[in-house]
Amino acid sequence: MAPGRAARHRHQQLTHHVSTDLRKRSAMSKIAVIGLGIMGLPMAKNLVAAGHEVTGYNRSQDKVDAFVEAGGKGAGSVKEAVAGADVVITMVPDSPDVEAVVTGEDGVFANAPQGALWIDASTIRPDVAGRLAEAAREAGIRPLDAPVSGGEQGAIDGVLSIMVGGSEEDFAAAEEVLNGVGKTIVRVGPAGSGQTVKAANQLIVASNIQVLGEAVAFLEAYGVDTDAALKVLGGGLAGSKVLDQKGQKMLDRNFDPGFRLALHHKDMGIVTSAAREAQVAIPLGALVAQLVAATVNQGDGALDHSGLFKQVLQLSGREAEDKA
Repeated sequence: MAPGRAARHRHQQLTHHVSTDLRKRSAMSKIAVIGLGIMGLPMAKNLVAAGHEVTGYNRSQDKVDAFVEAGGKGAGSVKEAVAGADVVITMVPDSPDVEAVVTGEDGVFANAPQGALWIDASTIRPDVAGRLAEAAREAGIRPLDAPVSGGEQGAIDGVLSIMVGGSEEDFAAAEEVLNGVGKTIVRVGPAGSGQTVKAANQLIVASNIQVLGEAVAFLEAYGVDTDAALKVLGGGLAGSKVLDQKGQKMLDRNFDPGFRLALHHKDMGIVTSAAREAQVAIPLGALVAQLVAATVNQGDGALDHSGLFKQVLQLSGREAEDKA
């Protein structure tokens, strides 16, 4: 081959490889986000900021409008959102909601391209996650259950902890997208494992919030400087992210939702049911689940889960507004 022809040939090969790589990156960057709520909207915004092409869908149009204003694309249905997507992320409240958006003629499985990754960031029952993963594979979709922890602020900051269930190959393919919304991202086992770990997470978080509320009520009853008390407690073995993120909310009686009690109530139902099926005793978890349920039943389900503190005050005969 003449030198000129050889050079042109090498250039054509290089151009081909670069073009192929660009197509791959472009394909991976086409993402559909189903569910633009407290967690889903900031996650979708972060994916846009990371340079991905993101289309969002939510049942309420105002959430879609907010996403469009942030640079995303809006869709009027699940079917429209997932058309041509290489990655579909669902972030909806409960197991029936996930099933509703992925199954049926207008759902993800019937309309996403073959080979697309489906990342369910919702918190649902592990058995449902396993069953839907099997249905996804039958439909030619690659499933990962990837529930998140970190609350609204973690979603806004893009530092969520993500526990992932699914195959190693699919996890590797999804890492680039997951890195756009999370900081600690770990595959914890096969399908359903992510939801199992998330159930354990919610057990730990609810129990910590409950005992933190009890500690704050105890400190206030003795009239100590609660700001100083929480500072020193946070520097010792009692320190935790729950104390850091929820302690001041309790002191301020500010229960604006970062994660609603109604959702934590649902999650405690998941963990108590799963523990019963596994024949594992969780006596403290069962008690905290009842306290969460009581708080929700009293009309406080829309509050942040730090609102468990209100139940502590009520049981102590102290009003939520009373810091004396």
